[in-house]
Amino acid sequence: MKFYINPLASDIIICIYAVATLYLRFKFENDANVNPGLSIVMGICFVVIIWALIKLKVLNPNWFGLLNSKKLKP
Repeated sequence: MKFYINPLASDIIICIYAVATLYLRFKFENDANVNPGLSIVMGICFVVIIWALIKLKVLNPNWFGLLNSKKLKP
């Protein structure tokens, strides 16, 4: 059985994930005085996690209906 999240919930999860990871990256960079390159590597790792979940069809983003390619015929 495959785990599947509907498109609207996927969009919300991705948005919350992106904001949370940006917050964590900026907070970590300011608190620890680390190289910005490390922050970029962390960002790439966070993006790879989301990309893998989308490729495995766990997350199914619809971009809040903006990129809906299905056209209704009258």
